[in-house]
Amino acid sequence: MAGIFSGFEKLGLGNLGGEELFEDPRKKEVVVKKEEPKKKLQLINEEDYLFSKKYKCPVCDSEFESKTVRTGKVRMKGVDIDLRPDYDELDQNKYDIIACTECGYAALARYFPTLNKIQIDDIRVKICMNYKHEPNRNSIYTYEYAKRLYQLALANAVVKKAKNSEKAYLCLKYAWVIRGETQKMDPSADGYETKKKENEEQEKELLSNALNGFIMARQTEEFPIAGMDSTTLDYIMAALAVETGQKELATKMISEILSSRTAKSTVKDKARTLKEMLE
Repeated sequence: MAGIFSGFEKLGLGNLGGEELFEDPRKKEVVVKKEEPKKKLQLINEEDYLFSKKYKCPVCDSEFESKTVRTGKVRMKGVDIDLRPDYDELDQNKYDIIACTECGYAALARYFPTLNKIQIDDIRVKICMNYKHEPNRNSIYTYEYAKRLYQLALANAVVKKAKNSEKAYLCLKYAWVIRGETQKMDPSADGYETKKKENEEQEKELLSNALNGFIMARQTEEFPIAGMDSTTLDYIMAALAVETGQKELATKMISEILSSRTAKSTVKDKARTLKEMLE
């Protein structure tokens, strides 16, 4: 957990470093396009695809704004094996956390407004009283800023005792952000190899946590889980098992998907791709 929560001291939440993330209730090759003659290269301005959306915090009742990607403005150019979407214009995953700038409550947008009184009280005591706000000083979210938001959301998820599926989904999307950062790093920059290795290790740790969380959620929660039906979740778990080197689990889950009578042909095709990766 130290790798995931490293840097929490800057947010005033270093005391959460020893917390357990999950609770078990049962105990691309880069393609370079040739520049066409007599045409100017059009640079993408990430800010053009964003707008500020207003929110009201369910913990402290403060009103604040958070940057959001304009719906329909970005174009998806591909999907990774674990269903991470890859966009032309920006990394949309950087903007998926909503964080109150006053008290430090943060969550993925789908979970942000859903809190009960006990959760609010716990967040006020363990997050709000210690939180130190670090404002975003850029017109966009840098990867460093986005990663801090995901750390903050994970801390809130632990404190409010969120469902394992929510914590697993957070870990998955956090891993996607780190992968996006790695892909956009300059190989000629100083310290590239060191930073790349650190990112890859942290991404694998997050993917492993995501898999463990989804396994527990699969056993104890009702569908839809994190917005996914059973087939989609099983595919995600199979992909995560492949990515984290758990071949036996991956083989078992891929086999179940391929033999399923309810799985769609598109999911089975993706499962066959995973199977080929294991051979």
